[in-house]
Amino acid sequence: MQNLELKRCSWPGKDPMYIKYHDEEWGKEIHDDKKLFEFLVLESAQAGLSWITILRRREGYRKAFADFDVEEVARFGPDDVERLMNDTGIIRNRLKILAAISNAKLFIGVQNEFGSFDKYLYSFMPGGKSINNFSGQTPASTEISDAISKDMKKRGFKFFGTTICYAHMQATGMVNDHLPDCAFK
Repeated sequence: MQNLELKRCSWPGKDPMYIKYHDEEWGKEIHDDKKLFEFLVLESAQAGLSWITILRRREGYRKAFADFDVEEVARFGPDDVERLMNDTGIIRNRLKILAAISNAKLFIGVQNEFGSFDKYLYSFMPGGKSINNFSGQTPASTEISDAISKDMKKRGFKFFGTTICYAHMQATGMVNDHLPDCAFK
């Protein structure tokens, strides 16, 4: 059981799932391409929705998208799209489903070009390192998320504008936006 008395960022509120995500994942550096792909799918699905909506369906996404196996998702065809359109465990938005499949193919292309998706993302970071934000301000986007999303859009990625990109950066620890007095900084 989580210690609800610890000082933490205010955004998870009292929701146990949100608190667990805040305490155990958000802002923690990830360099594993499989996890980076997972968050690419989840953050892209979030476009226009709240993060908790997606977080509550995370297991549904894991089952629907082959445990986030990028190679397998890249091979999804029309039958898979229809299966996903009928899957109540995910957001059934055809454009987002098609984007996840297309993004998987593009993700593999980036891996082939850079050696890993992680190396690609960190090529945008100052000195190739994550940023620990102590300002107490949590922006919706930055010049770095602008640059990454612009480059990804040029490569054909969908549902990954600068705000979604910045949320991905927060989720995967490219930037640690926990408030300075948060116990999980």
